[in-house]
Amino acid sequence: MFIATIVVSLVFAALLLVSAAGKLRRSPSQVGTLERVGALGIAPVLAVLEIAGAVGLAAGLAWWPLGIAAGVGLALYFIGAAGAHLRVRDRTIAAPVVLLVVSLAAIAPRLASA
Repeated sequence: MFIATIVVSLVFAALLLVSAAGKLRRSPSQVGTLERVGALGIAPVLAVLEIAGAVGLAAGLAWWPLGIAAGVGLALYFIGAAGAHLRVRDRTIAAPVVLLVVSLAAIAPRLASA
C-alpha cells in the first residue's frame, strides 16, 4: 500500500508544480480559466498553495501527519476551485472535481495505515 501512496503523492505533487508554474507564468489556458471564475488577481496565491501542497505531499512520505494535512488542504483547495466555477455558473468543473478525488486518494492510504 505504501508504494501506491508514493506513486499517487509524487505524481500529484508533480502535477501541482506544473499547474503552479502555469499560474506564475500566466499560461494562456490558465489565464482564461482564472478570468472566467474571477480569480486572476489571486493567481500567485493559488500557485503558492499548490506548491505548498506538493511539498507537503512529498515531505509527508517521511512524516505521515504532514502528508495527511497536505491532502486535506488540497481537498479544501479543490472544493474551493469547484465552488468558484459554480459561483459564476461555469459548469466546467471536471478538472477540480477529479483533482479533489486525487487529493482524497492521497489521504486514504495514509489514514488506513495510521
